[in-house]
Amino acid sequence: MTWRADVLTIFPSMFPGPLAESLAGKALEAGIWSLAATDIRAFGLGRHRAVDDAPFGGGAGMVMRPDVLDAAIGSVADADVADQRPLIALTPRGAPLTQARVQKLAVGPGVILLCGRFEGIDQRVIEARGAEEISIGDYVLSGGEIAAFVLLDAAIRLLPGVMGATESATEESFAENLLEYPHYTRPALWSDRAVPEALTTGNHAAIAAWRKSEAIQTTKTRRPELYARYIASAARAP
Repeated sequence: MTWRADVLTIFPSMFPGPLAESLAGKALEAGIWSLAATDIRAFGLGRHRAVDDAPFGGGAGMVMRPDVLDAAIGSVADADVADQRPLIALTPRGAPLTQARVQKLAVGPGVILLCGRFEGIDQRVIEARGAEEISIGDYVLSGGEIAAFVLLDAAIRLLPGVMGATESATEESFAENLLEYPHYTRPALWSDRAVPEALTTGNHAAIAAWRKSEAIQTTKTRRPELYARYIASAARAP
């Protein structure tokens, strides 16, 4: 079954953009996943197809209208009563996007993404539609489109048939609450820097032990909160 992605945006021409290249692009051509970008302005009001209005309570900027967004969402989500894809609003106030959430999305039927713009989205449509709010980081972008690219790329690469080596997804960063170990290739000696000896022995057990040790140490140093989760998960393991 094709993994389906619908993106609701005021800039539909931005898509597929980078998703038409590399692994995601090949998978799109192969029909492993599909993409449709819906122009929110098609549901805008008046001669200028307005999608926003001034915020209640005052303040700078404009807010995306709930009636316009609800119509746009409905054009996608209500078209198929059996559609169980989650609706995700991409916003800096959302829960952090994690590898665990991406993995769950990848095993589902797909996703509907709502790209916010201006000062944000009227909260009522988020609540009425049961949208999940997700953020890709503690910073503010001009809109949700870049965040949509990030979420889609992270999920698409996990779809069956997209990545060539199945072990890639199990050994990379965040797979076990650890950052990935460092990588090396030829030449064995470069700029007076040698490849770690453990990687040149051909001893698979020693190589695995070195990689695990490096992953643990890197995580402990760079991401102590992630390391704490690794320790907690290891303690719960049978």
